[in-house]
Amino acid sequence: MSITSRPVFVIRSVARAATLLLAAFALASTSLVAEPSALDALAAPADRWPSFRGANASGVADAALPTVVDRAKGVNVRFDIATPGLGLGAPVVWGDKLFLTTAVSTTEDADGPQALKVGLYGGIMPAPDYKQTYRWQVLCFDAKTGALRWTQTAHEGVPAVKRHTKASYANSTPAVDDQRLVVFFGSQGLYAYDHDGKKLWSRNFGVLDSGFFAVPKAQWGFASSPVLHDDKVIIQVDVQGDSFLAMLDAATGETIWRTPREEVPTWSTPTVITHGDAPQIVVNGWQEIAGYTLADGKRLWTLPGGGDVPVPTPVAAPAAGVTFLTNAHGPGKPLYAVRPDGTLAWELKRKGAYMPTPVHDGERLYVLRNNGVFSAFRVTDGEEVYTERVASDAFMASPVLAGGRVYIFGEYGDIYIVTAGDDYALETTIALDEVVLASPAVAHGTLYVRTQGHLVALAEGFGPEAPAASDTTTEAADAASAGR
Repeated sequence: MSITSRPVFVIRSVARAATLLLAAFALASTSLVAEPSALDALAAPADRWPSFRGANASGVADAALPTVVDRAKGVNVRFDIATPGLGLGAPVVWGDKLFLTTAVSTTEDADGPQALKVGLYGGIMPAPDYKQTYRWQVLCFDAKTGALRWTQTAHEGVPAVKRHTKASYANSTPAVDDQRLVVFFGSQGLYAYDHDGKKLWSRNFGVLDSGFFAVPKAQWGFASSPVLHDDKVIIQVDVQGDSFLAMLDAATGETIWRTPREEVPTWSTPTVITHGDAPQIVVNGWQEIAGYTLADGKRLWTLPGGGDVPVPTPVAAPAAGVTFLTNAHGPGKPLYAVRPDGTLAWELKRKGAYMPTPVHDGERLYVLRNNGVFSAFRVTDGEEVYTERVASDAFMASPVLAGGRVYIFGEYGDIYIVTAGDDYALETTIALDEVVLASPAVAHGTLYVRTQGHLVALAEGFGPEAPAASDTTTEAADAASAGR
């Protein structure tokens, strides 16, 4: 597989050492400002990251993640394993199992291997590798050691829809609960497995083309991820043609309800919100940002979108009684704080994000744009706290918040760590030196980063320079080292 990277990665050794030293002094004298109590309702249990963006799509974890990593030497690297094929879905974790999806070419013809074109550009035409035969696979790893537990092939064939040059044929993130794993491969079907890899059921919804509505031949691939909630599966299918939102029985895959949507193709994942009078499903959109009843899919309210290619997932702020929505392709770039009845608590024009989903700490909403512009806004009223540029990089993955820090992932493999608070402070940068487009997962005190060709698990206390660890940690570290 071809790994696209910068023409030259800058050798940073001296500069990085100085940066890390300064960061250490700064951290020694500065307390982190995020209040853990304000985040308790947002974070999942420490051994779970059950879906895209974690629990309730919050992107928040109660964990102390490393700020110093040397991937080449294995410093604070729990494991670093190669992954087959190409997939951009995030990892999900339940207990000691980590699940990942991918599409593996079996023919790699004259059009070449699956490559990614990264960076900021405006090309809309699809990648040329659609003539190949692929295996759409589900992988299960040990979340602590990286050992491969099982692999299942859900489908084999030629893609029904082409992919964008910055996408894969496996873009959607799985969803997992205590009984099952649900994976969505778009036109190749929706599948459910138990934790041991036994297939439970599958559904096929026909050709799902989420290409650019204005240029139908510019096929881009499917990306919306399934959501598991109370033994139900929720899917958002905004495509060329008949868009819909649906709820399925997680045990059987049978449709409980299906609501049509007057919507162009989108790439957003739905979010279940539980604040307000009753739970509801909130979805992003261009023509229909909307809320739906959980019980029967009845549309409760709608708002017009501003960006015509909606991608970010709605993010709930239960304590503030709002849900944040944004989209930013085309003429509009709105940032909304929406109450459960669909009214706006506040609205900001041209402050929204195109690809990354925002994250908040209960007080501030952090919004990252593709070009590295990073803003903080008050959750209560939308007041702008600051706007800075993180780096001259391109950004597609969504940031996560953990330990009072926002972890931001550049496409070329740099992780930028910003202190959560009222003052912008870039603490340090971690260089992975490999393309990162997928959003990360956090569980077991570990940051799981999917690069173009690897799954890298970053955690304190691993590697040759790690401090003395407990017996349990040492056993995990030894197992991880043996598996590399």
